[in-house]
Amino acid sequence: MPGAEVRVIQGVDQGLPPSDINIVIDVIRAFTVAHLAFVRGTREILLVNSVEEAMALKAQQPGYLLAGEIRGLPIPGFDLDNSPYRVSLAELQGRTLVQKTTHGVTATLAALDARYVLVTGFSNASSTARFARGLVEGTGFRRINVIASHGQDDDDLACAELIRDRILNIGAVDPDSVIERIRASRPAAKFLTGQPNGFEPRDLDFCVRAYDSDFVMQVDSGSAPPRIGWGRFVDHS
Repeated sequence: MPGAEVRVIQGVDQGLPPSDINIVIDVIRAFTVAHLAFVRGTREILLVNSVEEAMALKAQQPGYLLAGEIRGLPIPGFDLDNSPYRVSLAELQGRTLVQKTTHGVTATLAALDARYVLVTGFSNASSTARFARGLVEGTGFRRINVIASHGQDDDDLACAELIRDRILNIGAVDPDSVIERIRASRPAAKFLTGQPNGFEPRDLDFCVRAYDSDFVMQVDSGSAPPRIGWGRFVDHS
């Protein structure tokens, strides 16, 4: 797309260049979880940096559900962990989730200084890219950061390169190769050991399952705490 500047950035600690649109990726597993939660009827997802902040929100609003992980494992006192498989079975209609994760949420909270902040895993990557491309075409926005929250690993990077490819409408990145890179990445390995280790093996299948839809997850940076909402958009592609 002529004039668009799409930068792929790895890690949660990077100082981000000024941008109109920030897209934060966490394939394994935070934003796969978020996507499935909205599919299951979740109303909104509040993003927090700490367990203490999550617990304080729960004390104020006992109906909130806490979801997240520390080092990938469940957090004592939370209602849900970071498992897409288990979230896909949960009763979430109309509920508000509070999400705390090591990579995806942390990276998002560091990426709020943009006109649009979007989050996605591989499951919603194509829809997110189409929405961002529509913003470029319709508003004149040109500066886009695509942030792979797993800074040293290939799962989010592969997805980021796919999104960059789709925004620029190049058609060079094969989604099947992205799936292969996700499955071969270091974060995926703990789901493939065949041994009990606290990680749900079925999660990985959800993380590489794409949904072709008009569904995007957008962060309201102005709310306290920031929150993910979902919305549909008109796809003119």
